[in-house]
Amino acid sequence: MFEGINDRLGQVFRKLKGWGKLSESNIEETLREIRLAFLEADVHYQVVNNFLTQVKTRALGQEVIGSLTPGQQFIKIVREEMIQVLGGKVQPLDLGGSPPVGIMLVGLQGSGKTTTAAKLAYYLKKSKGRNPLLVAFDARRPAAEEQLEILAGRVGAGFYRAREEAAGGRVDEVIPRIRERALTQGYDVVILDTAGRLHVDTELMAELAAVRDALEPRETLLVVDAMVGQDSVRMVQNFSSGVGVSGIILSKLDGDARGGAALSIRAVAGIPIKFLGIGEKDDDFELFHPDRLADRILGMGDLLSLIEKAESVWEEKEVQKVQKKLAAGGLDLEDFLEQFRMLKKMGSFESVLAMVPGMKKLAPNPEEMQRAEKEISRFEAIINSMTRNERRNPVLINGSRRRRIAAGSGTSPADVNRLLKRFQEMKKILKIKPGHRPGRMAFPFQNGFNI
Repeated sequence: MFEGINDRLGQVFRKLKGWGKLSESNIEETLREIRLAFLEADVHYQVVNNFLTQVKTRALGQEVIGSLTPGQQFIKIVREEMIQVLGGKVQPLDLGGSPPVGIMLVGLQGSGKTTTAAKLAYYLKKSKGRNPLLVAFDARRPAAEEQLEILAGRVGAGFYRAREEAAGGRVDEVIPRIRERALTQGYDVVILDTAGRLHVDTELMAELAAVRDALEPRETLLVVDAMVGQDSVRMVQNFSSGVGVSGIILSKLDGDARGGAALSIRAVAGIPIKFLGIGEKDDDFELFHPDRLADRILGMGDLLSLIEKAESVWEEKEVQKVQKKLAAGGLDLEDFLEQFRMLKKMGSFESVLAMVPGMKKLAPNPEEMQRAEKEISRFEAIINSMTRNERRNPVLINGSRRRRIAAGSGTSPADVNRLLKRFQEMKKILKIKPGHRPGRMAFPFQNGFNI
């Protein structure tokens, strides 16, 4: 995520460590390098100019605060101004009004609109306690309807087929039926996955405007592919003028997103970013926090998002259960297996490590992280091939048992040995000292990725 601008700004900030004082000459030099970093990330030129003007004005008139070095003070100014460019504060979803609350998703084909509809439904169920109904309203793409039905089942949301009715152009008749279905079946939010095109045209806008007028949604959210760059600004402006957009969802931030869309849309189009799509899983979807995204772009990590993700995966009762077992010295391979599963729920190693401040420079390359993830899957298969007694009493696993477990899991006895070695290493790491209260389980490869 934002690798190019992240690396470039990292180089710029490292130079600032040698500054003795803030002066106009060294500020100008640094601003030129920041300009190049932004332009290479495909940030809109107007945003770049306004941003640099604000940073320069503040830097030249700013007193160095407390124990901060001049370089750190400059970075602080850059971070604060970037947060303002990104919107300044969180813009929550408007779910007010009597149910069912209407939410309309719009966007071009290929932006990830259908998968985003399912992710939004999952978010509303898990974080807001809502019961959403997903509605397929794309008259031109039968595959989109089938995809949405599968996704609705996966995230536990309701589903309504409206494609054929939408194709008949009877929007003013279809929408009341959808509302009636939602009310009678207990759905309090209706999410419409509308039609898209490969480009913005007047026919598309007319169709979407008719749906909007019939639904009267509380939110009309535009799904934007984060990899598009500053070209997304014109697209956002077209949808805003043609349909009316209340918020943006940036999708595909786990891809080769350079940062141009995120840094350009809010400042130029004036429409808030409300959510980020950060991966392929149903829960790879988060509320947009300008300060957290600024920290990610600047290479400062995002510990708050990491903590929230961890807390959503590790239930408190499970944590307490593990704490008791650790205190009693009773950790076994079933606990080890559960930890693997929880780690996989948090996402890829790369996405997790990107949230840890300073970890990007220390982390192994993507190939090595992928190898570590494959090793976890291999370890899962090995533990699943053991008997319950073997999982609870690993000391029972002798040579013949190793060979049987390896054959059952499609691995080798050496792989079984490596798993048992890792398990013993983790037990040493988690060894409880007298009077020390155990915390959450440790990362199974925290002593290195050389597995």
